[in-house]
Amino acid sequence: MASALNPYLTFSDNCEDAFNFYKSVFGGDFAVVMRFSDSPPEYASSEDEKNKIMHVSLPIGNGSMLMGSDSPSHMGKVTAGNNFSIAIAADSEADADKLFSGLSAGGNATMPMAKQFWGSYFGMLTDKFGVSWMVSYDAPRG
Repeated sequence: MASALNPYLTFSDNCEDAFNFYKSVFGGDFAVVMRFSDSPPEYASSEDEKNKIMHVSLPIGNGSMLMGSDSPSHMGKVTAGNNFSIAIAADSEADADKLFSGLSAGGNATMPMAKQFWGSYFGMLTDKFGVSWMVSYDAPRG
């Protein structure tokens, strides 16, 4: 049902510095670096946030990813407790829907499951215990 669990860290405008530090510690290369300027207009942040990190991932170990982003101002201030999520990769859209439905029961769906401009089927939620989750499915390419 789920193929991977990955920590997702959220920063207040210093994600790039943090991930360059993590890269120096763990080695390797970033799998993805996406800035807010790379997103369609409906996702765009303010002009002064366009160069901030929308998503970055750094492979660590056997298939794990350390992932992160800067928090745009419209998402509110980042504080201890809301600066991380658990990202779960599903094996199919149906599994992603099942995971999302189960985890969001009694909680709050902050971004319903939907196909996103970067190609993933993706949604975000906070479960009834206050834990933030990101559920995604990436169809095989080829």
